[in-house]
Amino acid sequence: MTYRAESGPVEALHDITLSVGRGELVALVGPSGCGKSTLLRIVAGLRRPTTGVVAVGGREVRGPVAAVGMVFQAPVLLKWRTVRDNVLLPAELSGLDARRYRARADALLSLVGLADFGDRFPRELSGGMQQRAAICRALLLDPPLLLMDEPFGALDAMTRDDMNLELLRVWGESLGERKTIVFVTHSIPEAVFLADRVMVMSPRPGRVTETFEIPLLRPRTPATRAQPEFGRLALCIHEALARRPEG
Repeated sequence: MTYRAESGPVEALHDITLSVGRGELVALVGPSGCGKSTLLRIVAGLRRPTTGVVAVGGREVRGPVAAVGMVFQAPVLLKWRTVRDNVLLPAELSGLDARRYRARADALLSLVGLADFGDRFPRELSGGMQQRAAICRALLLDPPLLLMDEPFGALDAMTRDDMNLELLRVWGESLGERKTIVFVTHSIPEAVFLADRVMVMSPRPGRVTETFEIPLLRPRTPATRAQPEFGRLALCIHEALARRPEG
């Protein structure tokens, strides 16, 4: 992916080759500006790559992909709509009858512990609760692929840890087949705790330099973070980020 700028072309991504399996949770880590968010937007069909091909579910991406849910760092809830109506927004934007999705919206809110907050407004929720609502919104139309761009980066450490556990619970217990998740984060411990694989990206132009399998047993719990293997993996990924890529 190359952007055009007044000072000349800026290569954001170079020679990206990767695959993500159905039901897999893959984390992308890398320095700021390495193209992690750009890569997610290309996968979602929100940007066209300068060269190359992206496929979701075996189909080439040529525009916005309906089978993708996105969660951003900020919840981006509409303050004048109730929590339930925020969750129902994807149905409305897709031209569907939102009333038919009300039961699913309520089931998702119940799944993330917000069953009593459907009629509240975003200002009445904490940051972590708002992000849970944003995850429900992304899951409403049951997309098989979930793209998450530093969704917990703005939360305090304790809330972030709680949201990591909540995401794994939803991922394992979601209403339907387990989602495929691509998760962007700057936090190495978060990546190790959540993922099946962690892919390390280089500074711009971003490319995948190393991939780490995370063999930690599931379900993962707070005790997982205290395991020696957890620390070893986090250190290996830290060292990989510190290495300068060849070529």
